[in-house]
Amino acid sequence: MKNAPRVTRIEVFQFEYELEDIGREPTIGLPVYKPGNTLRTSANGVRIETDAGITGEYIGGSATEYSAFPMFAPSLIGSSALDREGFYNNAKQATRQHARMGTGVADMALWDLAGKFYDAPLYELLGGASRKLPCYASTYVGDHEKGGLDSPEAYADFAEQCLEMGYPAFKIHGWQNASIDMQVAVVRTVGKRVGGKMDLMLDPFCAIRTFGEALKLGWACDEWRYLWLEDPFKDGGVSAHAHRKLRQLIKTPLLQLEHLRGLESHVDFIEAQATDFVRIDPDYDGGVTGSMKIAHASEGFGLDVELHGPGPVRRHIMSSIRNTNYYEMGLLHPKVGPFQPEIYADGYRDGIDAVDENGCVEPPQGPGMGVEFNWDYINAHRTDTAVYE
Repeated sequence: MKNAPRVTRIEVFQFEYELEDIGREPTIGLPVYKPGNTLRTSANGVRIETDAGITGEYIGGSATEYSAFPMFAPSLIGSSALDREGFYNNAKQATRQHARMGTGVADMALWDLAGKFYDAPLYELLGGASRKLPCYASTYVGDHEKGGLDSPEAYADFAEQCLEMGYPAFKIHGWQNASIDMQVAVVRTVGKRVGGKMDLMLDPFCAIRTFGEALKLGWACDEWRYLWLEDPFKDGGVSAHAHRKLRQLIKTPLLQLEHLRGLESHVDFIEAQATDFVRIDPDYDGGVTGSMKIAHASEGFGLDVELHGPGPVRRHIMSSIRNTNYYEMGLLHPKVGPFQPEIYADGYRDGIDAVDENGCVEPPQGPGMGVEFNWDYINAHRTDTAVYE
């Protein structure tokens, strides 16, 4: 048996990139179509080095996640890079007053490292197998630009485009500042156009102002048999009582828990009968380790989990669990490309045309996360670096 590699150095970094025809939605700062505008934004990453010369890498997550590294990174130095369970529990305790920030991104780098150590892709380490993953097209939030997602009909046109490309499902992110009549109109217009031809989902991004308005939106989803309604309320998606009450009054299943972090909060919400589908996010929920715990706990309740957002780690997790349905391909828009920088050197990508003719993707096949990063690009655009050793 090979000796476990020890962590010798941790590097956290940030780099900038630009997106054309993208701006910030004024209500809560989400990316939105804005022709002629150039949005300068940033991305973050981590590299965990070992005495065996193997490095685990992850790029993703917000700057807020990485701000918590000083709380647990020093304790990782000198420890076994394969003791992911030990790290998960120690970091969870260390960041208990800080929403467990940072645990997920560090855990994913450790899983990448383990895959390289054992020369196996993540899905194999997790007991899974490479398989086709059906995708849903997940839209940008609505805009008010001609030719954009500026009307119910524009959403329906885009849904038809995605259906023609092979997507089996379509998720609407509506406007952040529209009337409830407009929000309901999108649900019905898209339902009339493609309902019965593809699964439909709705995610208002917590924009719905009152319980009454959320109820009206849920009834509209009921008409067209939407697969799920996600995060409707301005509570931020965290009230078990409110979502349980909504479940009692509509037929459309709810998908919740993007905004509550970790295993225990997810199980509490499930036990309160406040959701039907369970949202997991490796960035938010303790990485691969935490996400797998939630997936298996949800399976025990008979519920499916749905991973938030695209990316290599999400593909590996989906390939390793039974109780999941769709890969979220997003954010997508008829006029602009994906909201991610060009960070891969091996051809891996997510985007509207990254699916096959049946609307599916597959997990990467290389060891660990299975992707190669474009370090020339990343290093040329670095704006900040922190090192722990």
